[in-house]
Amino acid sequence: MTIRLLLADDQALVRGALAALLDLEPDLSVVAEVGRGDEVVAAAREHTPDVALLDVEMPGLDGIAAAAALRAEVPQTRVLIVTTFGRPGYLRRALQAGASGFVVKDTPARQLADAVRRVHAGLRVVDPTLAADSLVSGESPLTDRETDVLRAARDGAPVASIAAALFLSAGTVRNHLSSAIGKTGASTRAEAVRAAESHGWL
Repeated sequence: MTIRLLLADDQALVRGALAALLDLEPDLSVVAEVGRGDEVVAAAREHTPDVALLDVEMPGLDGIAAAAALRAEVPQTRVLIVTTFGRPGYLRRALQAGASGFVVKDTPARQLADAVRRVHAGLRVVDPTLAADSLVSGESPLTDRETDVLRAARDGAPVASIAAALFLSAGTVRNHLSSAIGKTGASTRAEAVRAAESHGWL
């Protein structure tokens, strides 16, 4: 039986290389490729892949959000996250979103193909180093609202703009920023954003 694959990665060269490597396996077939996270569900509906290999950072929708959308709308397609960014927070969020596996892009081709087969068989596959790091780092200390505020603060937007975008008062935004700065051990909101990103909490 051939396992049908969907690849989602915004870097065409990486996507092409992955497709070429996986197509060399006699039991694997890449049936669709997309470069944006918001194209994943439509491609899965059209091509009915058994396993979707998703990058984390993509335009339109990140891979973790795309995994959640796939689980809700095309539940028969299992998800394997394949990413450059091996951050413990990403791993935890991906598994919570319904992904069955999480590996980094420098995984050898044979191991990646084996990970696809195991995910297809209903098993969970997690990069062992990341799994250990995830246990050490623990869950994000940020509340959902603090996470939203930090995300909105990524580009250095003023408090008033963040407040308007999130339908909050300026005082509430300042309180959330102050709390997030404290929880990340940062001195400024820019440092808090960097710390949260480095852990994969955003």
